[in-house]
Amino acid sequence: MFLAETNRIRQLLHLSFVGVVSPSDLSHSVEEVRFLLADLTPGFVLLTDLSRLETMDLACEAQIGRLMDVCRERGVGRIIRVVPEPSKDIGLNILSIFHYNAGTRAIVCDSLPEAARHLSP
Repeated sequence: MFLAETNRIRQLLHLSFVGVVSPSDLSHSVEEVRFLLADLTPGFVLLTDLSRLETMDLACEAQIGRLMDVCRERGVGRIIRVVPEPSKDIGLNILSIFHYNAGTRAIVCDSLPEAARHLSP
């Protein structure tokens, strides 16, 4: 399952990947994220949460890349990722090299509470 939500006040886009994620779970993700990003301004924070991910099909790579492209186009300022187990890292660091601007770096956290500390001003 793919879940996306925004918090306008915090200028935050929160993407969650839950359970077993397949390409069909991501079939409308780009359109959904594009719609949600209309509420945010350039410099927004992207929080990607893999804490509830069991597995992701390798065929999801193209859609994940497109999601990154949309975030780059809308001016993502900071990226925070929750990756509790290294085996759940689905290659986001490698994909980032090709889909984000060179100056955009990601902070990788072990838990959502750790990520929340990076979200605080």
